[in-house]
Amino acid sequence: MNHINLYDAKTNLSSLVDRAASGEEVVIAKNGVPMALLGPLHKQSGPRTPAHALAVSYIADDFDEVDPEIAALFNEDQQ
Repeated sequence: MNHINLYDAKTNLSSLVDRAASGEEVVIAKNGVPMALLGPLHKQSGPRTPAHALAVSYIADDFDEVDPEIAALFNEDQQ
């Protein structure tokens, strides 16, 4: 694992990212103190599958229509 100071990391960011993408881990230090670890990301095996967390299977045709009762509440102050 290589250590590199922050100034050099900013100057050579593109090459550091290439090194990380190839599997190398680089520690970025500020004033000699390790502050961050730059390393490779794991490859995704395929596209993400939706979680269907809300389980919405139907949307009514009038979903985005104005509700007359709610509209009346907003217009009540204007009369």
